[in-house]
Amino acid sequence: MDAYDIPAEPVSVSEETIKKSRFITLLAHTDGSEAARAFVQQVRSEHPAARHHCWAWVAGAPNDSQQLGFSDDGEPSGTAGKPMLAQLMGSNVGEITAVVVRYYGGIQLGTGGLVKAYGGGVQQGLKRLARVQKVPMRAFWLCCDYAQLGDVERMIQRFDGRLLDSEFSDVVTINLALPYAQLEGFTQNLSDFSRGALQLIPVKP
Repeated sequence: MDAYDIPAEPVSVSEETIKKSRFITLLAHTDGSEAARAFVQQVRSEHPAARHHCWAWVAGAPNDSQQLGFSDDGEPSGTAGKPMLAQLMGSNVGEITAVVVRYYGGIQLGTGGLVKAYGGGVQQGLKRLARVQKVPMRAFWLCCDYAQLGDVERMIQRFDGRLLDSEFSDVVTINLALPYAQLEGFTQNLSDFSRGALQLIPVKP
């Protein structure tokens, strides 16, 4: 699981009027499909008078096909949600939802016009989107002696891990998170350092 970009700011908005129809594009960081659905509902409640609330999301990593979704919301099939999703997938941004709100102006745009309006709105929004990199991590428990603690902490830092919590009793119990890409290297170093005595215990989701 490699690092990937996610939206750095909650919402980016672009607005365009095409043949009297007003299109408003909103993008947001949404970690998971439930968060994506909640954002779509939020936009619906903020624009109750709009004719259409079309949406698309990549709710997980950019390459996770299980976390994709889209809707034409009453527009002709294939003219809204699909071109919006195509723009999101082409951006290599993960955990993102796009909603394009349309206030109908009384003039039909035709299939090509709709595809351009919805896909183009998301394209413009993505150009204005600030991004930050997310490094997927996995959580573990690790028990060690007090004498080993300093070396273990330095090892966690060296492999770009995070020390989440520590409990001190007869031994030290550490809760840590490590990037997926660094697991193999950290595990090997830990084994070498402790001669196989120390082992990572995965935290169950």
